[in-house]
Amino acid sequence: MSSEKKLAIKGAFWTIASYGSSQIIRFASNLILTRLLLPELFGLMGLAYVFITGVHLFTDIGLGPSIIQNKRGNEPEFLNTAWTMQVLRSLFVWLCLMIITWPVANFYEEPRLLWLLPCISINTLIGGFKSTSVSTLERKMSVKQVVLFELVIQAISTTVMVVWAFFHPTIWAILIGGFANSIIELVWSHFLIPGKSNRFAWDKEAAREIFSYGKWIFLSTILFFLCSQADRLVLGKIFTLTMLGIYGIAFTLGDMPRQVIIALAGRVIFPSISMLADLPREELRAKIIKNRNLILIPLAIGLAIFVSFGDQLILTLYRKEYIAASWMMPILALGIWHTTLHNLMGSCLLAVGKSQYGAMGNLATFLSIAIGIPVGYHFMGNLGAVIAVAVGDLPTYLVTTYGLWKEGLTCFWEDMKLTALFLGVLAIILGVRMSLGGGLPIDKISPMDLIPINQLFQ
Repeated sequence: MSSEKKLAIKGAFWTIASYGSSQIIRFASNLILTRLLLPELFGLMGLAYVFITGVHLFTDIGLGPSIIQNKRGNEPEFLNTAWTMQVLRSLFVWLCLMIITWPVANFYEEPRLLWLLPCISINTLIGGFKSTSVSTLERKMSVKQVVLFELVIQAISTTVMVVWAFFHPTIWAILIGGFANSIIELVWSHFLIPGKSNRFAWDKEAAREIFSYGKWIFLSTILFFLCSQADRLVLGKIFTLTMLGIYGIAFTLGDMPRQVIIALAGRVIFPSISMLADLPREELRAKIIKNRNLILIPLAIGLAIFVSFGDQLILTLYRKEYIAASWMMPILALGIWHTTLHNLMGSCLLAVGKSQYGAMGNLATFLSIAIGIPVGYHFMGNLGAVIAVAVGDLPTYLVTTYGLWKEGLTCFWEDMKLTALFLGVLAIILGVRMSLGGGLPIDKISPMDLIPINQLFQ
């Protein structure tokens, strides 16, 4: 077995183990916080983070991927230049957030955003000074160190958040948890690799290479923000803050399977394919298809079970105020299948230096969601809006498939076979559920969720 394959297997093991542990922490804290805090606060925080995330992505030039992919990624001059650019970017992001605070609060008619956005933006300044050591470890596929680093930070910050919410059940519990996360990450990151630290430096050639590689990533991440946050941008005007908070809970839980795929794609597939990028395309394609089937076949079965019974998770564990999440979550989870297909192969295109397809796919998805949500809501109310979110990134899959075909890495027919497997398993499980009198996962939908608010008063 090659050393690259051993690293990939170890990386996959630690990524999945990390994902499981992370989701247990996330789910437990989510469950506790929904009993301590009102749904409206989750909606308000979710709306604020749309713009925090947006400004971060609008200024992303791919510093982490550049360190992983570039041949100079281990050189101190390259790393210090990347770190200097990271610090400058964090200052710029903070300034942008200060500028947009008043217009955002005014547009959504929510005065609490006037102080909430500046408070959250402090994390941006803190994060700008964290070490590049995490990207270095990811380059070396030292996944164990990275996941332990992230898990411990998550556990500590979550504990801070829950304890604060228990004694003071306000939005400050979430804010303080975020501050704890940023401060611990900053300090610890500089001790991850003993004997190595970052300093201010500027290597013109390194900066040029980072900008050159990052130009498509920059465009892609801008468009990624638009397509990944378009739902909250539009729903923030359509839904009440309470319904937006419930949607956020459903999305967070329904999105859990996709998060492990994103982690695998970024920490295992991207670095391992980068090592093999010089192979002939047909040989590289064969390796990719063989190994991704090991991921997708178990996912097809697991996701089918998750879609079929996800509603019961909400109904059993959450308060009655969150009952609408029980029909939202299975629909959102259903859309994870095609999202997974393009996430896995999108990483392969990025590894061979073809980042333009991601940008084009994100643009198409943004248009799909931005148009689809209002249209779906007009005809089918909340249900139509949620369905539009679930199918909204199909255009990204189509663009990724085209890019793979152009680069000699096509796997369209393999995708069709795996999709048939997923739909077949899903049909069998739903059939068994209905035969036992369990009905369908969306049976709890309220008639009010099928009617747009503006039509209720006509």
